[in-house]
Amino acid sequence: MSNPFIPVSVMRFLIAIVLVAFSVSAHASCVILLHGLARTSGSMNKLEKALLAENYHVVNFDYPSREETIEVLAEQVVGAALAQCGAEDRINFVTHSLGGILVRQYLTQYEIPGLDRVVMLGPPNKGSEVVDKISNVPGFDFINGKAGRQLGTGPESVPKSLGKAEFDLGIIAGARSINWIFSYIVPGQDDGTISVENTMLQGMNDHIVLPVTHTFMMMNKEVITQTVYYLENGKFQRESSY
Repeated sequence: MSNPFIPVSVMRFLIAIVLVAFSVSAHASCVILLHGLARTSGSMNKLEKALLAENYHVVNFDYPSREETIEVLAEQVVGAALAQCGAEDRINFVTHSLGGILVRQYLTQYEIPGLDRVVMLGPPNKGSEVVDKISNVPGFDFINGKAGRQLGTGPESVPKSLGKAEFDLGIIAGARSINWIFSYIVPGQDDGTISVENTMLQGMNDHIVLPVTHTFMMMNKEVITQTVYYLENGKFQRESSY
């Protein structure tokens, strides 16, 4: 039975407005994916598909990670990726390795209106001991470029100069390695490239360690599940057994 005090035509109009508003709010979250050093956007394809299935607007941004310094890459890459989100979108980032450092660098220079949540996968937030050990090996610059040399823990370390997180940040660290030589170099638990300790960042909202490698973590089912959960809830899911 319709409400006798409200004409049916008015009720239909109000319902339509509510449905449109719900649809807009459900699709107004943009997730920018930033791959790691010497990788491509293809490495983030599984994450992209999972996020599209959750009705996010996804920008899987490809960039030449070895061609410029972190400072230049952050300026060029993050700004261009943001331009692909809607003007009114809430902005989220999911990054792998170097991608997270680009976001941190960008935020030292610019404010991102509507910034919501950031999930970093295996970020070298305090630098990588592997870079310290192999940066003088012939061919390092050819393979890792200018940005790669800035990812150590010494005086040239850009990550260590960027300060604490002043945004909603969740970090997923790996604790499995397929490179025993690099794991020997890195102290404590590591993912074959970054120690669990060095993924951490002051000001982070949550941090979780999963049995995954640095190279393939972004393709791991549990990592993807935890990433989606964090974007939706602002924390990682602790009930699962890994």
